[in-house]
Amino acid sequence: QVRLVESGGGLVQPGGSLRLSCAASTSIFSFYVMGWYRQAPGKERESVAEIIGNNRPSYGDFVKGRFTISRDNAQNTVSLQMNSLKSEDTAVYYCKVVQYIDGAIYWGQGTQVTVSS
Repeated sequence: QVRLVESGGGLVQPGGSLRLSCAASTSIFSFYVMGWYRQAPGKERESVAEIIGNNRPSYGDFVKGRFTISRDNAQNTVSLQMNSLKSEDTAVYYCKVVQYIDGAIYWGQGTQVTVSS
């Protein structure tokens, strides 16, 4: 069983920045997919940023260069740096990983991001 703990959400003004972190209870080398997803009220969950295998990160079209996903192998974390935040970025952000060994999918509990003046 893999445990994921997200942190870094909060309230920020439009144009501001936040950095989300997802700490895994096991080595992130065991994950084929690591990513961030979000769900706004009344909307479906959508992919924000993903790292799949050794490929370059991929981002949702709405990101438009504002967000960067990164991994810290030593700390077993995957982070999401979000800049130039907009009100439409308001959502609960979730971390997700997929294990190499069995394809099991794990989600974090979510962290709220609110962009408002």
